[in-house]
Amino acid sequence: MPDRDEETGRYTGEYSTEDFLDAITAEGGMAGTGDIADQVGCAHDTAYKRLQQMEKKGVVSSRKVGNTLLWSVTGAADQ
Repeated sequence: MPDRDEETGRYTGEYSTEDFLDAITAEGGMAGTGDIADQVGCAHDTAYKRLQQMEKKGVVSSRKVGNTLLWSVTGAADQ
């Protein structure tokens, strides 16, 4: 059953965690939210919310570079 976003109640399970991890890997191991959204084929907001959920679980990490939030895969992605 797809996950629901806690704030909006919308389903967030259309795209798999693997889709997001593959997108980061395809961008060289570190990618901005917009690049990941383009790779996955979802809206920027959808990507951002999903990446935040993944970060809470320790699957990805983020860091701010200028005005861009860059995401990378952590070792916890194998879990």
